[in-house]
Amino acid sequence: MILVLLAFTIWGAAWWLNVWLSTGPLADHPATRFAVPAIFGLTLLVVWELLVRGLEVPLVILPAPTVIAATIAQEIPTLWADFVQTFVKGALSGYVIGCTAAILTAVLVDRSDFLRRGLLPVGNFIAALPIVGTAPILVAWYGFDWESKAAVVVVMVFFPVLVNTVAGLREASAMQRDLMRTYGASWGQGLLKLRLPAAMPFVFNGLKIATTLALIGAIVAEFFGSPTVGMGFRISISVGQLALDMVWAEIVVAALAGSAFYGAVALIERAVTFWHPSQRSRA
Repeated sequence: MILVLLAFTIWGAAWWLNVWLSTGPLADHPATRFAVPAIFGLTLLVVWELLVRGLEVPLVILPAPTVIAATIAQEIPTLWADFVQTFVKGALSGYVIGCTAAILTAVLVDRSDFLRRGLLPVGNFIAALPIVGTAPILVAWYGFDWESKAAVVVVMVFFPVLVNTVAGLREASAMQRDLMRTYGASWGQGLLKLRLPAAMPFVFNGLKIATTLALIGAIVAEFFGSPTVGMGFRISISVGQLALDMVWAEIVVAALAGSAFYGAVALIERAVTFWHPSQRSRA
């Protein structure tokens, strides 16, 4: 019971500290932007640890953070092999193929009224299909290895990137397009020098959404068939063995990989769209 009371005390103290940092004299300090989420995250881990220990929660229900950390340290080779299979081979390859195809298709769709009116509604329908329905079909088509997971990722990321890119290509105003034609610019020159740069904020919105969809798609696809390696495979068999510490270790690795992937795309976005007001406001 002492650990439970200590957990609530630490939570209350950390809450007060974060409120003071967010609204006090240091609210505008650059370090505050990093301190507030860091304090919140560390507090959450400490409270989690104390509550699990204090309430004697069984391992099969919720392991303590220290148990998860110990499992990660002991299973680094296994976790690394799963990471390579799921993220590098499945998620990343499918992401690159799907996003590249979506951007190229968006250029064609923008060029053709027929494609814009005919393909986009079909795309919205396909994007609404549940992954648990499409993944088994693609696994049956492409086999149990990473190729089928990449195919699932392609299906998941293609249409969000397509819709955002098509919307972005129409962002340039009619006056700007008329000015390009006045200068004698061809359609290709107008695309490369006006419309694609103007579309970049929309394109990167789609790319950032796709980072999370890619990892989710690859992991879920592994539930329906995979070689004896991969995050989804490991989670599936660990749940059956009631090895919840291994399940949480895979979840932590997936969360870190997804966050790093999203952050990398956001950094590229900031470098490419430095001129956009949303990026200038962060400087």
